[in-house]
Amino acid sequence: MFEKLDTPQELFTYKLGSALTMEQTVLDMLGDLEEKAQSQQLKQQFHHHAQETQQQIRNIEQAFTAMGEEPEDEPCPAIKGIEKEGKANIKKTDDALVDAVILSGAAETEHHEIAVYESLITQAEAMGRPNVVTLLRENLEQEQHTLEHVRQASRQVAMQAAGQAA
Repeated sequence: MFEKLDTPQELFTYKLGSALTMEQTVLDMLGDLEEKAQSQQLKQQFHHHAQETQQQIRNIEQAFTAMGEEPEDEPCPAIKGIEKEGKANIKKTDDALVDAVILSGAAETEHHEIAVYESLITQAEAMGRPNVVTLLRENLEQEQHTLEHVRQASRQVAMQAAGQAA
């Protein structure tokens, strides 16, 4: 772990390690969310995203290798905060609304992941690392695709909940 980041490569390596921690945390979260989801379709989406997340972890590990660095976990407090908030919200929510709460947290997570990958890609481009950019862009595209699925599922769940409330 770095005490002070003095070079662009150190900053990039640190942020890449934070992204590794982020994806490992998300992988754990997806298992929990798959279990808590009420809808079978949502359970399947989380299972599929877990498989993608495993590939994203491998891509980050390959990016470390391409940079000549050993993969190292670094703190990612933002994802821990999203996880903590999500668990607290699920605990206090009626089962009929759990999927809406889960999808809200999933959207927050996807937005965070997208921002992380956009920043890493910018840094990798600036350092002239096209092979790393390719790996990170693959992760970014998967996250953007997942966000769209989360949006669609959120609309569907919201419409169902509004229909039941009326």
